[in-house]
Amino acid sequence: MSKKKDVKPISKRKTSSKAAAAVREDKTAQKSVVKGVMEETRTEELKAAEIIPETPPETEAPAVVREEAPAAEPVTEEPEAAEIIPETPPETPAVIREEVPAAEPVTEEPKAAEIIPETPPEAEPPAVIREEAPAAEPVTEEPEAAEIIPEAPPETETPAVVGEEVPAAEPVEEAGESVSPEAAPPEEHDMSPRRSVAFIGSECYPFVKTGGLGDVMYALPKALVKQNCDVKVILPRYKCIPWEYQEKMIYRGSFQMDLCADGRTFYVGIMEYVWDGVVYDFIDNEEFFSSGNPYTNLIDDIPKYCYFAKAALAALNYMDWIPNIIHCHDWQAALVPVYLRTQFVNTKLTTAKTILTIHNLRFQGIYDIPTIRYWSGLPDYVFNKDALKVKYKDANMLKGGLAYANIITTVSPTYAGEIQSADYGETLDAHMRYQSGKLRGIVNGIDCDIWNPETDARLYANYNIANVLDKKKENKRRLQEELGLVQDDHKFVIGLISRLTNQKGLDLVASILPQIMDGHTQIVVLGTGDRDYEDAFRYYEHACKGDVCSNIMYDETRAHRIYAGADALLVPSRFEPCGLTQLIAMHYGTVPIVRETGGLKDTVEPYNMFFNTGNGFTFDRYDAGLLLDAINRAKTFYFENRWCWDEMVQRDMDKDVSWENSAKQYKDLYLDLTR
Repeated sequence: MSKKKDVKPISKRKTSSKAAAAVREDKTAQKSVVKGVMEETRTEELKAAEIIPETPPETEAPAVVREEAPAAEPVTEEPEAAEIIPETPPETPAVIREEVPAAEPVTEEPKAAEIIPETPPEAEPPAVIREEAPAAEPVTEEPEAAEIIPEAPPETETPAVVGEEVPAAEPVEEAGESVSPEAAPPEEHDMSPRRSVAFIGSECYPFVKTGGLGDVMYALPKALVKQNCDVKVILPRYKCIPWEYQEKMIYRGSFQMDLCADGRTFYVGIMEYVWDGVVYDFIDNEEFFSSGNPYTNLIDDIPKYCYFAKAALAALNYMDWIPNIIHCHDWQAALVPVYLRTQFVNTKLTTAKTILTIHNLRFQGIYDIPTIRYWSGLPDYVFNKDALKVKYKDANMLKGGLAYANIITTVSPTYAGEIQSADYGETLDAHMRYQSGKLRGIVNGIDCDIWNPETDARLYANYNIANVLDKKKENKRRLQEELGLVQDDHKFVIGLISRLTNQKGLDLVASILPQIMDGHTQIVVLGTGDRDYEDAFRYYEHACKGDVCSNIMYDETRAHRIYAGADALLVPSRFEPCGLTQLIAMHYGTVPIVRETGGLKDTVEPYNMFFNTGNGFTFDRYDAGLLLDAINRAKTFYFENRWCWDEMVQRDMDKDVSWENSAKQYKDLYLDLTR
């Protein structure tokens, strides 16, 4: 052994021993003695090497660490010498033991390497660390050195000084729980400033839903709770809300509210339902909300939503819950900012800031001024061309809300720009340009707890990004079987899940559908809407039996199965504020074919064959020929370059389409508005 000199204790250098003499005179000593010494020493070195880091060559005597160290604690179990005592000459282990003070009891085997950091190369007397360090506390489990004592800096010659000033640690019952690197990290909490937000809208999943507004009113508040927001959602208590929710509502109070220009009063009841950290307050009034559907016709809807907008504010005032932000949605809640700056100006609610979100500018709540003036009870001065008035004698509820709100948002940046043009502004383009300074565009997301192919109970077979290529084939075959289509893995299946209206570009689809059906393609339609489109798809189902299936209805389960079983999803909209179908499709590994408008343009990147990038197929102008070209490009890619198609499927599934990023943008907006 080349390190016999290093093993010799410093305090015994002048004392000759047999072992030391044997080492110094190894050329003339008896071979048997040398062999025995070397074998025993090597045994101890091997044990020490398992735990103790290798001592740098410049360090003279690691044994000094134990010789001059303070008291170590007695060990209840059989400790191994290598674990506690550095390399020691074989003939003098007792001397080391005699000079080491008694250690405190340890229930398990302590490991020296875990407690003593590696000796720096420049530090000659590493023993000083042990000499001046305070006594270690009892530990029931095996502590690890890197977790308890930081590594000594390389330039510090006497790290023992640090040890002098460090008080003894408190006893630890289970070291693994407090110091183990493998222990689970503590749950992260959003440390941004807290804000209270009242959402006011006409629908919300799962209570009542007719479109994307219902999804946003459910998913966005849920996501904002995770962003350290206190959220309350205020909704009408429609008669059509399922009884399973109504029976769990709790009565919070009631009062009478004046509404009309002649001072008529109406009952306002408050029913509460708490779910996923969000408080849902329902405005109860059978006179206005007893119909089976949330929307009927304007002659009924105008009084209904005048009442709802004022009752929502009155309910907040009644409950003495004063939010930082009142977030209103679409024309049904657009009078809330108007009421807040007029009839509620002397209440506590006047401190709240208002945001109005446009989900679809086509629907504005337009009626004649006398009717809206009577039912709203608003002062005459709000019926001017800068607020509610449009044309000569009409009032626009949405326009009034846009004028009085502090901030206007819409559901995608592209749509925020489009509505300032005559083509997409729905006669409000000039007003939107005037209000452009407070206009923002934030893309919607989807609730990945509901829309998750890995856990979706409605699917034939669940899957994730790792097995999507196999499991989508199974979902495709089962979908074909359920819908009565020809069961063929080599068919290109296109899904269409939409309201059957002119906005959704269905006139383009109907005009080119015969050209799409080439013997290699299947079409699956799901939705209801205009009678002309319903009849057109019924005809094609009869004419193309086995390749076209028209489901003129809305079935939630079937929608989930189409998302999972189709190869592509068609969204050729004339305009689309955001769109959720393309987001859901991508999350389910179904490639979208979309027109470049609104949120479709913001969320779908067109495929680039030269760089193999993108996550869908797009066309720009609203033209049937361009739609057919986009579909043919997708089919060609599917059949002739399947490897790259499969890569796109996995890219789509990997894309973040959740509400997390969007909710953070809303939270930042709330903070900016209330600083």
